[in-house]
Amino acid sequence: MDHEEITRPDPDLVTRLGAFPTSTLANALDELSHHENVLATIKGVAPGFRFAGPALTVKELTGDPGTYTSADFAVGAMIDAAEAGDVIVVEEGGVPYSTWGGMASLAAKTKGVAGLIVDGGVRDLEEIVAFDFPVFARHLVPTTGRTRLKVEAINVPVTVDEVRVEPGDIMIADGTGIVCIPVDAAEKIAQLAEVFARNDDAAAIEIRKGTSFSQVMAKFSRI
Repeated sequence: MDHEEITRPDPDLVTRLGAFPTSTLANALDELSHHENVLATIKGVAPGFRFAGPALTVKELTGDPGTYTSADFAVGAMIDAAEAGDVIVVEEGGVPYSTWGGMASLAAKTKGVAGLIVDGGVRDLEEIVAFDFPVFARHLVPTTGRTRLKVEAINVPVTVDEVRVEPGDIMIADGTGIVCIPVDAAEKIAQLAEVFARNDDAAAIEIRKGTSFSQVMAKFSRI
């Protein structure tokens, strides 16, 4: 199994970006022509989940039952490679097999991992919620990935929800969705998001004063 080291972004920058809704960050991504960095269809498996952190990427191979060994499943290797604050991002090809469950959530939560994104399946929803570990996935499914999934590489570029994610990219997720912030654009995106957030605050004040939504829309272009 390939396992590269990653360069993690400044934690203060991650904290700044994590303070914004994904909608505001998507506006900033649009402004810089990074509209392709929005994960459109993977959602939180339960309400209220959110996180911000650098991507610890995982590439998995998929097959029919019995294609791989139990050792190939290697969920523990993902958690072992992650540091506190990381977001584990798994390319699983969208298949309805579970690569993650309750005990993995407990182990990751205990280690301080910020969250999980899987372009595939997870299970044990009640345990995930009980352990308060933020999981975003394409499928909730009872079917195990054991002998169906193989961890091929960790910390290599992956494609998740048609978005290319590089190791160390900043992943922000909330109830609306997920955005992937390229590290080289992160500071500019944070600055733009701060401007858009101030505009939203000012627009809210105008609406509460009785200004019509049409008038507010004309004054503030990004709402």
